[in-house]
Amino acid sequence: MASWSSSSLSAIYQILGWFAFAVWSISFYPQALLNYRRKSVVGLNFDFQVLNFTKHSSYLIYNAAVFFSPVVQRQYHDKYGRDELIPVAANDVAFSIHAVLLAGFTIVQIFLYERGGQRVSEAGVLVSLGAWLAGLTGLIVAFPSGRWLWLVQVFNIIQMVMAVIKYIPQAWMNFRRKSTVGWSIATIPLDLSGGIANILQMAVQSIDQRSTMNFSGNVGKLGISLECIAFDILFIFQHYFLYYKADKVDELDAAYYYEVLENDPEQAKTGQVNDQIKKP
Repeated sequence: MASWSSSSLSAIYQILGWFAFAVWSISFYPQALLNYRRKSVVGLNFDFQVLNFTKHSSYLIYNAAVFFSPVVQRQYHDKYGRDELIPVAANDVAFSIHAVLLAGFTIVQIFLYERGGQRVSEAGVLVSLGAWLAGLTGLIVAFPSGRWLWLVQVFNIIQMVMAVIKYIPQAWMNFRRKSTVGWSIATIPLDLSGGIANILQMAVQSIDQRSTMNFSGNVGKLGISLECIAFDILFIFQHYFLYYKADKVDELDAAYYYEVLENDPEQAKTGQVNDQIKKP
């Protein structure tokens, strides 16, 4: 039976895991609170929210199945070795549950608050539907032979792909508007910290087991951690360097500013928006 060789490394593993859970979970709240304070979701990309919900739902299916299902765990050990620890921790499951709930809550806010004419694009809907269709196809293929590990790994790959895709609409929207107004930068340091902590957690397990099998056994966790680090660095660059002047406005008036920035993004480059826009 797989077990930890070092109790100290096991403790560090748990600390890193629950730290990642805490910061990644908290990272959902700044945007939700900003939406509530403004009573508006203008500036928040709706495609990102739909793709994010699909991503976390897929990740929850993978994490819960690997952590709770004896059948999936047996198939994992048959494939990767009896001495290997399963690559999913309790904090992974807890994070996924929380993430699905908060992502769903943010989508509810989209229906309740000022949208400023924004909507989910056809591409966003199609990509999300395509992800669920891929999962359904995997279920149809896996069911006759009971290949449950393979099925949940399909969902793990889906969530990793969705993690790449989901950031693109918000990054592109920031670029097109030359502004990050209406989108909360407070989520990024938390998101970045969680990604780093997850990689360190996997490294600790690898050191203890003297094996890198946990990386190949859970490429989804490694993938989303690397992806969030890369995009978080991009968002930090956009907010603090590229569009700093355009973002020196009161976020409470972001809905009004958004309309002007949409019509004439060049104003954001020079900061003229601050001089020309008055509160409605």
